[in-house]
Amino acid sequence: MDLKSDMVPTAVARAGMTVRQVFEECIRAHTPGLPFCDDHGVVTGRVTLKYILKRHYLPEHLVEMVKVLGEHVSDVDDMKRLAKQLFDNRIDSYIQRPHASLTSTSSVIKALALMEKLDTGYLFVIDEGQYMGVITLQILSKKILHYGKSSKPI
Repeated sequence: MDLKSDMVPTAVARAGMTVRQVFEECIRAHTPGLPFCDDHGVVTGRVTLKYILKRHYLPEHLVEMVKVLGEHVSDVDDMKRLAKQLFDNRIDSYIQRPHASLTSTSSVIKALALMEKLDTGYLFVIDEGQYMGVITLQILSKKILHYGKSSKPI
């Protein structure tokens, strides 16, 4: 089975978008990241919630000290202040290299294997240079669960 009916179409990130817009779209589509496209619609990068949050909230020393951090490192007021600073920022400084992709005719097994190889929970679906949507581990798990209830092959 291919991925055509299971991928989730999303908006793409573009130069000048705000962090708020990216968060809203990722949350709406239940995806951890969006492709970043140039003015011609070509995927040239990606923007992810994880990378934005890491860069904005987590200095490297906190990550390195995670085992010794207490439960109350930062209070809610500090998080709110930082969030207000974050969401009006443009995404341009948060763009990473392009993410792995496959085509809509790829099999579920290929998608799972690629996710495992790259240690990721999502892939972009790109057909003939055109971004079509995203496929996530949750979507594939739902599809496999469905097949576990029927006699159709994956």
